[in-house]
Amino acid sequence: MIRNLLFLGLFFACSCTETSPDTATLSPLQVSPNGRYLQTVEGKPFFYLGDTAWELFHRLSKTEAQTYLSDRASKGFTVIQAVVLAELDGLHTPNAEGAVPLVNDDPTQWNEAYFAHVDAVVAMAADLDLYIGMLPTWGDKFNQKWGVGPEIFTPENARIFGERLGKRYQDQPIIWILGGDRNPENEEDLQIVRAMAEGLEVGHGGKQLMTYHPQGDFNSATWFHQDAWLDFNMFQSGHGSFNKPNYRKNYANYQLSPPKPTLDGEPRYEDHPVNWKPEEGWFLPFDVRQAAYWNVFSGACGHTYGNHNIWQMWQPDREPISSARTPWQQAMNQEGAQQMQHLRHLMQSRPWYEMRPDSSFLDGGSGQGASKLLGLMAHDQSFAMVYSPYGMPIRLTSFLPADDLAAYWYNPRDGQGQEALQQEAYYFSPPGGVKGGNDWVLVVEKKGRFEEAPGKP
Repeated sequence: MIRNLLFLGLFFACSCTETSPDTATLSPLQVSPNGRYLQTVEGKPFFYLGDTAWELFHRLSKTEAQTYLSDRASKGFTVIQAVVLAELDGLHTPNAEGAVPLVNDDPTQWNEAYFAHVDAVVAMAADLDLYIGMLPTWGDKFNQKWGVGPEIFTPENARIFGERLGKRYQDQPIIWILGGDRNPENEEDLQIVRAMAEGLEVGHGGKQLMTYHPQGDFNSATWFHQDAWLDFNMFQSGHGSFNKPNYRKNYANYQLSPPKPTLDGEPRYEDHPVNWKPEEGWFLPFDVRQAAYWNVFSGACGHTYGNHNIWQMWQPDREPISSARTPWQQAMNQEGAQQMQHLRHLMQSRPWYEMRPDSSFLDGGSGQGASKLLGLMAHDQSFAMVYSPYGMPIRLTSFLPADDLAAYWYNPRDGQGQEALQQEAYYFSPPGGVKGGNDWVLVVEKKGRFEEAPGKP
């Protein structure tokens, strides 16, 4: 009897006229003319600062979603990455409103009650000036290499599903992210991904950006860089080790033709066990800062932060995935999450979109390993930045006259700036000495190039 009532409820929900959320006011995004960053359709550069909230639509009530989104907006995030058909038994475990997304696991038969909840969360985000990086599905629904699944997609129904989603959210501040922690491993997988992308593009009329989120240590460019639908590249550096050199994939992507923006869409999560093994330690605030600054200083168009407790919206009444240990409500205020806004503030204090990854102005090289220095240089060489993860001293070449050079230290931990003195010509030593976690950014520029120092002196 209960099963029959549930079926009737789902049938009624799907038989109603499908609705779409009201038109949002955030400007649509596009790729910059030089193919290196994102911008609004009006031409204003857009800094992508994302958070992985994969289970947002599936596990949070509207009230909880409002709490989470308000917090992320207050901390300077600009994109929230969330999944429609979620990873954690997203097809069969109902959402917080008691609804599952599909009838009989059929991507062409929707439960309108579930999508109305997604609509509401998307609208909340838009009201807070947040874009949703929307994954149509987690990857186990087309490649169940691990996880719950089941595999439900074919090229035919993937295109239908994509078109309906694209049409429904065509007027919303959405960035489409295909994949969902999976690689395409055979021709059918590739056909499914491309069919879904084709459907999305038809549905949204080419008004929204699209990318692909692969599994750890992989890169969307491997399969899709030449595909017209892929507007920017995304890779996942993952959670396997300390000091993962995520900058290498950005450097590789930066050399590809045609040029497309790139970023790390899933780096090491704060409060995640290293290599999924608590006995190997946990990723701490420094680890997420290092990943973020290495990412941006190697030419990324932004960065995605992640917290192990938040992606799964863990709380004590839920089974923890991979040793999650902090309720998501508390994890929102962990140090790394609060410090991500300082990265955005630094980059937006200068025209970051006029910079290119370049460490050639570091006299003596950039080093290697955990303390590797990374540099950004303005195309006109009027300003530059260097990230020093361990507080290593920095010696510059004479790209600007020593007596016409303004220099500042920027603290990634608190967003404060202070004057940087030259110990000798072109030689700078960060405060606090050389040690793990004592990371600093050196900002150097031609005197008078900018009115204000970065940060708050």
